[in-house]
Amino acid sequence: MARKKSSEKTIAPVNRHSPEKAYANQAFLNSPDGRPIRILAEYLEPVQRLRKHRIKDTVVFFGSARVLSQEEAQTRYEMIRANIGRQPSAEERRRLQQARHSLRISRYYEEARSLAYKLTRWSSSLENERRFVVCSGGGPGIMEAANRGATEAGGPSVGMNISLPMEQFANPYISQDMVFEFHYFFMRKFWFVYLAKGLIVFPGGFGTLDEFFELITLVQTKKVLKEMCIILYGSDYWHDLINFDKMVKYGMISESDLSLFHTVDDVDTAFKILKNHLKSRFSSGKQSQISLKG
Repeated sequence: MARKKSSEKTIAPVNRHSPEKAYANQAFLNSPDGRPIRILAEYLEPVQRLRKHRIKDTVVFFGSARVLSQEEAQTRYEMIRANIGRQPSAEERRRLQQARHSLRISRYYEEARSLAYKLTRWSSSLENERRFVVCSGGGPGIMEAANRGATEAGGPSVGMNISLPMEQFANPYISQDMVFEFHYFFMRKFWFVYLAKGLIVFPGGFGTLDEFFELITLVQTKKVLKEMCIILYGSDYWHDLINFDKMVKYGMISESDLSLFHTVDDVDTAFKILKNHLKSRFSSGKQSQISLKG
């Protein structure tokens, strides 16, 4: 007698392994749908680390990534000059002229380094620990000079680095565990403003101008409530680049807007303005909390 075929379907065994949790799913986190989580991480992770190191406020240094230290600029200039023949080609003359220019503007590196040193020595003497910590964009050039000066003064310094296809790498003078690597420019800018009590802007390119104008717009429009000390360093450069008086003349800004910043040419003047501002507004504990509108 033939056996009757069973009409029941075979049930596959249940997978007893737990499925991957969403927060451990790298494909999701790196996808467009995971972008809000990545943005939030660039806000919350710095909060945790800054709290751990008791850093509540900073003085930010902006400036070109392309400015060399005096020592490096001198070495490059001498190497190029030594390798040029008696009848240099047009390309050799161009390279020598460029090296001579790099040596000339290396003063900005050394002056940023000196200003960061003086600021750190002064802030280290204050009662409240770790006030007015030097902060830079974390890269080479003026950024490196600021972190270097703070390190040479024996104080901490912060580097808010940004991942770029060229130029930007974290300089070696940032304090341990104080290098922040950002993907989003707007989150990096947020952190510059969020902690800053003072800003020194050295000569720089598109990035420096972008950072300066965004911050001064926030101050002008009262989106930043704290009294920010803003210094443009190097009057020749800034006057050649931007005619603020013409902006007043054409009615694009008010004359009172010119008082939102100072233009200086030497370290001692910059330090005096900055120190007086920080002492009178913040060192007594007033406005020690971060103050942003909205």
